[in-house]
Amino acid sequence: MNFLEERILRDGIVKEGNVLKVDSFLNHQMDVDLLDEMGREFYRRFNDRPITKVLTIEASGIAIACSVARCFHVPVLFAKKSKSVNIDGDMYVAEVESFTHKCKNQVIVSKRFITSEDHILIIDDFLANGCALQGLISIAESAGAVVEGIGITVEKGFQIGGRVIRNLGYRLESLAIVESMDATTGTVNFKSQ
Repeated sequence: MNFLEERILRDGIVKEGNVLKVDSFLNHQMDVDLLDEMGREFYRRFNDRPITKVLTIEASGIAIACSVARCFHVPVLFAKKSKSVNIDGDMYVAEVESFTHKCKNQVIVSKRFITSEDHILIIDDFLANGCALQGLISIAESAGAVVEGIGITVEKGFQIGGRVIRNLGYRLESLAIVESMDATTGTVNFKSQ
C-alpha cells in the first residue's frame, strides 16, 4: 500500500453514489507535504518524457499540478471553466462533463499558452468517466502538442474512464486506483499496482 492509499484509508470518507471525499487533505483543505510527495512520485513515473508543460483543469487539479510542475521545472497551464475578461484572443474550447458536479462545462485554454512545440503531462485529481481528460486531450491535440502522459491522483477503477483513456493509447498513471468502496461500511479497496 502506498502513501496516498494509506491517507485515503485514514482520512477519506465514502459517501453514497460512489463519492469518495478527500476534502480534508486534497481538494478543499490541502496537505502541502502530501502534494509535494505526489509531485515527486509523478516526476519519478514520467521523468523519462520531455515534459514542457503540465496541463490541468480548474480548480482541484491546480495544486497537484503545481507540485508536479515544480519537479519538472516547467509551467502549469490550467483550463478555465468560464471565460473572463482576462482571457483574450483565440482559444481552444472543449466540453467536459463532471462526474462529481453532475454538469457540463466548456473549458477554455488560450492559444497563446499551448503550441505544437509542447510536450504535455496532464494531471488531475480524480478519474471517473474520463470526460475531463478527453477534453484536455482534445485541447492539447488541437494545438498540435504531444500528450506525453496522464497522471491521476485517484482513479475509480470500477468506472470506465481509465479503460477508455488507456484504450485510446495514452500512458496513464494513477497513484491510487479504487477497486471498490462501500458507503455503508466506509470501506475502500484498492487495486494492487
